[in-house]
Amino acid sequence: MSNPTPKFIQVGALADGFAPDSLTLPRCAELDGRSLRLCFDDDSAADCRLESGGDARVVLERPGRASALAEIDGFHASSLRAGVYFIDFRHQGPAAQSLSLILDLAQRRFTLVLGRLPDADAARICAFDRVERQMELTGVEVEFLHGAVNQPAAAVPRHPPSRELIGMRNRYRYSPTECYEHIYLNDGLYAWHCLEGVERGLADVDRCHYYQVAERLYLFVWREKIIPTLGVILIDLEQMRTDGKIFGYQDEDFGATRNFRVGAQASVVNHTRG
Repeated sequence: MSNPTPKFIQVGALADGFAPDSLTLPRCAELDGRSLRLCFDDDSAADCRLESGGDARVVLERPGRASALAEIDGFHASSLRAGVYFIDFRHQGPAAQSLSLILDLAQRRFTLVLGRLPDADAARICAFDRVERQMELTGVEVEFLHGAVNQPAAAVPRHPPSRELIGMRNRYRYSPTECYEHIYLNDGLYAWHCLEGVERGLADVDRCHYYQVAERLYLFVWREKIIPTLGVILIDLEQMRTDGKIFGYQDEDFGATRNFRVGAQASVVNHTRG
């Protein structure tokens, strides 16, 4: 007897599956009470105050492309490596928008990841139509904004794109019940496969982006095309751990979003060197 065909699920159901005994990192309180000046490459700037308890206040100077920061009202911070923080912002703006900050105080630079989910109409454009219209296969959009902390942006180099993950086949254990493998194919595509969990048997190839934050520490972002999903994670191949978030719609009606933290134990299965 053949196994039933696995079905794609919305991010809300995925979050519920990941929740029990998740390997997410604890909230980091090291930034509570800190004030940061974020100076962007386009000469805009934002003064950001991270309050204890998870509140945040942002004052923009020359808003530019960083204007989405004005909608922030809270944050959650975690730290995978000393001096590097993953800050996921809560905001009052469009529900289908995501803001995550990779704050690299060790090198006094940052990368802000601004993501947007497609609305119901855009999400339902089929792959064939997207190809004919010369659109991306995924309706999930992402923008990377770079800059320096407490100094002009030109004072430090930005986090550079990286090719160091390409060719790796890695396994990620998110909880006792959830396990995936990734194969990093090239500069813009990776394959994922659920080995255990609520998506067991599902696999696909999706758009992705890689940046190097520090030695053997990478920012990896993916955008799924079947179920509108944005993933933003840090991969640390020294500690063999990951830290980040997944963002998408709660249900099929596109009425609410779900933003949840993820973290995993990592292992390298093999590495194909081109």
